[in-house]
Amino acid sequence: MKLFLPLLLIFLNFVVGNVNAENILQGKVVRVADGDTITILDVNNTQHKIRLQGIDAPEKAQAFGEKSKQSLYDMVHGKTVQVFFTKNDKYGRIVGKVFLDTQDICHQQIKSGLAWHYKKYQDEQPEEDQSAYSTSELTAKRQRLGLWSEPQPLPPWDYRKR
Repeated sequence: MKLFLPLLLIFLNFVVGNVNAENILQGKVVRVADGDTITILDVNNTQHKIRLQGIDAPEKAQAFGEKSKQSLYDMVHGKTVQVFFTKNDKYGRIVGKVFLDTQDICHQQIKSGLAWHYKKYQDEQPEEDQSAYSTSELTAKRQRLGLWSEPQPLPPWDYRKR
């Protein structure tokens, strides 16, 4: 186990791209607020609120809001995740790409049809993530998965303006 974690971090650093070690957090997920926000507890018992990078999930009051939250909860709650990040948002949350082992949790929410690719901020993503997330969103839409089963799903950024 002592060797596994450093090797995993090296692997994830390669997968994510050129990310400095000071931009990696690891912790146990202790709360899932909604389909794109979690709280982790690090080894120093410090809580960090994480906004999943590159996605925007339905608000809780929207169609599929609770299902999106439940999906994220089922994937990560009580588990140790790695977060690769470069910034904090205007609410002070860390905006990061979240991994459970080698699974990109942000991407998984899109693949399941439970989040949109947040194209407003896609320039903050590596090009390969922009492409993969967009492609997965189109695939989920074509397959009418999750929120895409609705006739005209309302993106959360429009819902919040109402």
